[in-house]
Parts: sequence; structure tokens; C-alpha cells
Amino acid sequence: MSSSFFIKKKGNPKIMKKGKNTAGPKRKGDVDLGKNSKVPAKKPSKYNDEISSDSEPESPAALRKRQSKEEHEFDETPQEKKLRLAKLYLDQLKEEEEKKAEDDSFETDLIAGRLQEEVLEQKGLLQRLIAKELMPPDASEIRLLRGHKLPITCLVISSDDKYIFSAAKDCSIIKWDVESGKKLHTIHGGRKGTEDRHVGHTAHILCMAISSDGKYLATGDMNKLIMIWEAETCKHLYKFTGHKGPVSGLSFRKGTHDLYSASHDRSIKVWNVDENAYVETLFGHQDAITGLDSLSRERCVTAGGRDRSVRVWKIAEESQLVFHGHEGSIDCIQLINEEHMITGADDGSVSLWSVNKKKPLSTVKQAHGNHGDVGLEQPHWVASVAALQNSDTVASGASGCSHNSVVQLWKCGEKYRRLEPLFSVPLPGFINSLKFSSSGQFLVAGVGQEHRLGRWWRIKDAKNGIYVIPLKRKPPIPEEAKVDE
Repeated sequence: MSSSFFIKKKGNPKIMKKGKNTAGPKRKGDVDLGKNSKVPAKKPSKYNDEISSDSEPESPAALRKRQSKEEHEFDETPQEKKLRLAKLYLDQLKEEEEKKAEDDSFETDLIAGRLQEEVLEQKGLLQRLIAKELMPPDASEIRLLRGHKLPITCLVISSDDKYIFSAAKDCSIIKWDVESGKKLHTIHGGRKGTEDRHVGHTAHILCMAISSDGKYLATGDMNKLIMIWEAETCKHLYKFTGHKGPVSGLSFRKGTHDLYSASHDRSIKVWNVDENAYVETLFGHQDAITGLDSLSRERCVTAGGRDRSVRVWKIAEESQLVFHGHEGSIDCIQLINEEHMITGADDGSVSLWSVNKKKPLSTVKQAHGNHGDVGLEQPHWVASVAALQNSDTVASGASGCSHNSVVQLWKCGEKYRRLEPLFSVPLPGFINSLKFSSSGQFLVAGVGQEHRLGRWWRIKDAKNGIYVIPLKRKPPIPEEAKVDE
């Protein structure tokens, strides 16, 4: 396990040349004694002011204020002046905030609640109870966005929920407007052998990630390459090389431009996109890594495919935690919060995990049913999972026949100790990618006629496209009905 460190050189302090005036800035009252200057006039004294008997006598408070002002005027150093001005500025801000706040107690409670929520989120204990409000959408409300010629392999949603980025086996990337469903940009894929002259991918794109501020988009392909794009304009910026196998997972650390990548070469690499730099490589998995995810902590989680392990990588500590539980190959993984995650496997199971437990907290076997002849039934592979962050709602998508392929939504029980089915949304085809919007208003599914990692079989009735599924809320119960109950 190796690590690299970046050392910033501090600039050398400037040395004053001999003969230069090195005195500090002039203060009020200092006198310049030039060559022909005369002896400076005596500084006026505050005690020589002429006071008229006709004027009204000053109050003690006004007198102290005037004396204080005069003392500042004649005796204040630059440091004291800065301190005084800072205090005045803080007092001014305080007055403005007090004017804005109509109810001080309400504002205090609001801030306290927000801080408490952030603390719970960092500890991985925040669980917004949303599942009980959701209801299945009508088929007519689900939108299909078509633009890729081959099966969708991956997608991401911008943090403001305005844009969707999708990629496919045709090596292309498309930026969509969520509201209108229109294509905003298309980065066309190139043919094999045109890598030197084509700006973009020339092999199947397997994964993508977008930074939390929406600045960078990262994509990884079968050619072992990672491409960095400007998300707003889809302009190509960098190309990262170094993996020795297909790049299968990408994730930006939340709030930063640190990028984690996973590959079939069984390694995880850390990159700094701002500096266009490689940082370090981590090893541990015994088989091809099939999925990766991260949030705001300096760590990431990975699914190890056929080594049947889930690993939590603590980047700063250069250590890892290893978890086992699935009987089949773990093909997808997603963090629910900093402490809990969901995985799906080709044995048809969906599991909930805690980073503090070596075994799953809950597992649903044959989560998407079986297929095949009687006595030869096989479970449908779980090809994708998604989680609405810091909530009790997750989803899974399976590879199946045209008549029984569905997106299944689940409710996480108290403390994530069980999974309960909510409802399913039929979508014919291989559900290769799933993402919840940040607001929880919709779920996006990337569907194809083939599995994203191979061509084991093909569903001709499926459409290669992106389905936008609205997450409808149940209408609130009127107060009169509550009273009657």
C-alpha cells in the first residue's frame, strides 16, 4: 500500500535592501523632519479648547464619549484601530441580524435543528422517514428519454436535479435537461483504433460520476481510461491513465474534487482533479471490483464481485474493513449514509449493511423472483441499486425477461435492520443503472437490451433508454379526518 504527499513550498520573505526606509506606516501625529523642515508646531492640546459660557453644559455620558473619541484620535495605534473597527463591524452585523429576525427564539430553534441534523448526518444516524409517504406512479407519468443507440450502462444526476448525464455501450455521453427531456449536449463515441485523433471514448463506458458542485464529470471505460469533462459545456479537460483493467467504478468525494476510481485490475486509485494529479493506489480485493461509492468522509466503499466481499477503505488511515455475506457475486453497491449501505448480487439477493458489523443487517433473497423451467429456477440478477441519501428509501433493479423486469422500491426498517417491499415499477429490459434525485422527487433508471457488463442474453422487446419515474407522495390527511378517527 503506497501513499504520496504533496508539499507546498512557501514563498521566501522579501528582504529589505540596505538604505531603504524600513520604518512602519506613519501614525497620526508623526511629523516628517525633512532637510529644510522647521521644528514642528506643538500638538494642540485638548485642554486648550475655548469653552463658551453660553453653551449648554455637557452631560457626564456625553463628556466620557467625547473624551474617549479624542483619546482614540490622538493615542490610538494601528492595531487598536483595527480592533475597534472590527468590534464596530460586528456590532453592526448583530444589529442587522436582529432586525431581520422576527422571532429570536424561532431562529435559534431553526439553527439548532439544522446543526443537530448535520451532526446526525456525519455520524450516519440521520434517517428521514420518507417511504411511508410514497405511492406508485401511473404508467402514463413515466417518461422515456431516447438518444443512445445501444444499452445504457450508467448515469448520474446533478446535485440541483436539473440535468442527467448518461452513457452507453455506443461510447457516447448525453446531457439531458430534466424538465424538458431534451438533449443539451452529445459527446459521440469513436471507433476502435481512433483513440489518437478522437476526443472521447472509443470503448464501452462502464461508469461515471459528477462532483457535488456540478463542475466536473468523470467517465471510465473498457479501455482502462478515465476522462474528465467540464459538466456545464461537456468540454474535455483531462485523461487519467494508470489502471491495468477496465474502469468499473467512479465517485467524487462530496464537497471536494477528490476522485476515487475502481477497476477490474482489483485496485482503487485516488486522484486530485483540480491539480490533474494522481495521489495513490490501494490494493486488497481478490477479484475484479464491480462497484464503488463515497460520501463526504475521506473513505470509499467497494464491491468485490466474485471475491464476495464488501470493503470500506479509510484513505487517511491507509486501512480497510472487510465484510462478507453474499453467496454470489456482488455486482453493485450504494451508500445510504456514512454508516450504512446497500448491495445487490447475482444470486438475486439485496442486503443492508452497517460499517460496524461484519455481516449484513438484513438480506432479502430472491428479491426479484425467479425465472426458468420448473425445478431449474434461477433468481434474477440484481444489476443495480440506489439509495435516497439519509432516508429510509432504497431501490433495486434486476435483469429479467420483458414481462417481469421491475424496479423494486424498499423501505428500510428502524436502524436499518430490515427491508420491506414498498411497490414495484415494471420496466422491460436490463435495469443497468439507478439514481435518486437529491430532492427525492424522482428516480431515474438506465435500461438496455443487454446487461451492462456483457452479452449473455438479449431482450428484444426492451428499449435502450432512460426512464424518469416520479416519486409521488400520498395526499396529507385532512385535520377533520384525523379528529373523526
